[in-house]
Amino acid sequence: MTARALVAEGFGSCLLVATVVGSGLMATAMTGDQALALLANALATGAVLIVLISLLAPVSGAHLNPAVTLVFALRRAIRPGLALGYVAAQIMGAVAGTLLAHAMFGLPLVQIGETVRTGGAQWLAEGVASFGLIAVILGGLHRADLPRLVALYIVGAYWFTASTSFANPAVTIARSLTNSFAGIRPQDVPGFALAQVAGALLAAGFAGWLFRGNPRD
Repeated sequence: MTARALVAEGFGSCLLVATVVGSGLMATAMTGDQALALLANALATGAVLIVLISLLAPVSGAHLNPAVTLVFALRRAIRPGLALGYVAAQIMGAVAGTLLAHAMFGLPLVQIGETVRTGGAQWLAEGVASFGLIAVILGGLHRADLPRLVALYIVGAYWFTASTSFANPAVTIARSLTNSFAGIRPQDVPGFALAQVAGALLAAGFAGWLFRGNPRD
């Protein structure tokens, strides 16, 4: 079970990032309109999230995100050692997803992101994006429609956050390795990751209070 769970987390993270980067590449190749490109990027990501969460949740819980794994480890829903394995698998899978997207579009496999994403507004946006994501997950635990709830939240957060809602440290690391629509400068990754973890931890406390006694929790 542990091996399958780790593979599921790596596989899911790979396909998720391949979707994020690949749909960004396709959208920018087909249109010069940034709004249309972002819409295509958001819809593709949301669609794939529904599929991945629905398929992989029975195997690994479909965390696909170190911030999610951290929260579940703090809730003692996953062992610390396994949680570390999840995070490693998520990061490796996410990086593989970027390389896969580059290969599919005939681009150099190894790139360095050059898109500037830094500053207080961007960090706040990432904190808000991650806070909302964790709140949705914890509020929707054991609901059959949780995959759709998560996907719809991410699609919406692409548009209402200034950062376009990375909301995932592994995805952020992987996106620093693409100089494309989805990219981020490597030096901007720590600020994003810290904001994401901070938002996730705040949401864990808030959701623990808000949904306390929820029969679904």
